[in-house]
Amino acid sequence: MTRFLVVLTDVRPVNGARRNERTMPERRRQVVSASSRAAADRIAAAFMALGMVRAGRQRVKVIAVGRRYGGC
Repeated sequence: MTRFLVVLTDVRPVNGARRNERTMPERRRQVVSASSRAAADRIAAAFMALGMVRAGRQRVKVIAVGRRYGGC
């Protein structure tokens, strides 16, 4: 079963260096867990309606976690 995280983060200003989420992740404002992709998309759509996201100061990310491959 795949679970999803919907993450609302602050957008970092570009200061000459490339952005690298592994070494310097953006500051998280809110993290919500969802059990299906459809639920994660609905939550992300609600976050995208926020003024700070629409103004480009925050960003919404949907991340798949806990993938398990089974079967043959």
